[in-house]
Amino acid sequence: MSKPVESYNAFLNTPLAEADPEVAQIIEHEKYRQFAELELIASENFTSQAVMEANGSALTNKYSEGLPGARYYGGNEYVDQLERLCQERALAAFKLSDKEWGVNVQPYSGSTANFAALTALLKPFDRLMGLDLPSGGHLTHGYQTDKKKISSSSIYFQSMPYRVDMETGIIDYDRLEENAQLFRPQLLICGASAYPRDWDYERMRKIADNHSAYLLCDMAHISGLVAAGEQESPFKFCDIVTTTTHKTLRGPRAGLIFYRKREGEDKKESLEARVNQAVFPSCQGGPHNNTIAGIAVALKQANTPEFVAYAKQVRANTQALAKRLTGYGYRLSSGGSENHLILWDLKPLGLTGSKIEKICELVNITLNKNSVCGDKSAVTPGGVRIGTAALTSRGFKEADFERIGELLHRTVEISSEVQKECGSKLLKDFIAAAAKSGKIAVLQKEVEAFATSFPMPGFDATNLKKPQH
Repeated sequence: MSKPVESYNAFLNTPLAEADPEVAQIIEHEKYRQFAELELIASENFTSQAVMEANGSALTNKYSEGLPGARYYGGNEYVDQLERLCQERALAAFKLSDKEWGVNVQPYSGSTANFAALTALLKPFDRLMGLDLPSGGHLTHGYQTDKKKISSSSIYFQSMPYRVDMETGIIDYDRLEENAQLFRPQLLICGASAYPRDWDYERMRKIADNHSAYLLCDMAHISGLVAAGEQESPFKFCDIVTTTTHKTLRGPRAGLIFYRKREGEDKKESLEARVNQAVFPSCQGGPHNNTIAGIAVALKQANTPEFVAYAKQVRANTQALAKRLTGYGYRLSSGGSENHLILWDLKPLGLTGSKIEKICELVNITLNKNSVCGDKSAVTPGGVRIGTAALTSRGFKEADFERIGELLHRTVEISSEVQKECGSKLLKDFIAAAAKSGKIAVLQKEVEAFATSFPMPGFDATNLKKPQH
C-alpha cells in the first residue's frame, strides 16, 4: 500500500488548468491562433499528437550526459534504448547504411547542431564559406555585416559568403569557385533558410575537393523533402549533414548531426568521435530525452508512404501558389520554387517585408519578412518568405493555395492603400494608418472562416474559444 502524498508535494499531481490557469489559458489562446490563422512561415509546421505526447512525457525527468552505454549518471537503461532507436530510425528515414553513416540525435536545435559541427571540423579562425544571408543563407553559416560579426560562426571562424546571381536568383557556382580559389576555405557549407531551388551537391563537392575542404550540408528546411525523395540527397557528396527536426520533417524542435564513416580510419580522429565530443561536452550538457523521444516518433512517421504523399503535396502546393502570385505579376526570387518555400520580392511595389508581414498578421495570415537579393539591410528587408508545409499538414491542396494567393494579393492592395494614406516610410506611421482601414477587418473575418474550416493536427480544436482582447 502506497504512502499518502505529503502536503508540500500535493500540487505535483495537479492538472495544469488547475495548477496554473494563466499559463493554461495562454496555451489555449495559442491553440486557437494556430487554428484560426493561415500559417505560412516556412520554418514552421504542425507536429502530430504522438510527437507531442512523447515530448511531454516523464522522460523530461532524466539526466543522461554522455552516449548510450557510456553515461555519467546511472538509471539510463531505457534512455539508452530510446536514443539507439532514434539513431536507427534517423538512418532508416534517409535510407542510410550504418556502415557508412552515423548520427548524433542530442542537439537542442539546428543552430546548436551547426555550431557543434563547426567545432568538430574546424579550429578557431579557420576559414568557411556559406551562402550569404541576403541570398537566402542562414545566420549560422558565417553571417556578418560590414560593421559587425553577427553569428558565432563568424566570430570564432573567418567567413566569406557566396551569393546568388543578381539576375537569376540562382546560386552563382562559377563565382563561388573563383572566390574559393582566393579564400581557400577549410569548410564549404551548402544549405539555406530562404532559397527556393535545389542544390548542385556534386559541383559543391568538386569545389570543396579543390581545397581539401570538408563539405557540410544544413538541410534543415528541406530534410522532410529529402527523406521523401522530393529533393536531391546531400548524403551522396557531403561529409557532415545537419538538420532541424521541426520544419518539413514535422517533428519536435531539435537538431541532428549526421557524420560520414570511413573504413580503416583512426577512431579517435574520426568524424564520429569529433562530432560526439563537440556536442557533449564541448557545446551542450545533458540531452533532452523527452525531445529525443519525439524525434524518434517523427522519424518513424517520416519513413511511411503517407509521409511521401505529404511531401509531394507540399511541393505541388508551392507550385500552385507560385503560379498564382506570378499570375498577378509579382516577382519571385529565382522565378519560382522547387521546394516548400517562395521568396517574394516586394521592392518593385515600393513596400517592405515588414509592412506586408504586419498587414498579414492583422488579417490572420502568418508569414515573415525576409531579405532578398540586393537588400542592403536585414532590418528593412525587401521581401517575405512563404512556406507551404504547415498548411499541407492541415490538408490544404492546390486549389486552397490558389485562394491563398488571392488573399495575399488583397493584402498587398490594402498595404499599398495604407502606404499612400500614411505619407511616411516609417513602420510606426504605417501601422497607425493601417488601424484606420476598414478593409482589414473584413479580410480578417474571411481568412478566419477559411482557416477554421480545416482540421487541426495534434490537438482537438472543436471546443476552442476565441480569445477576447
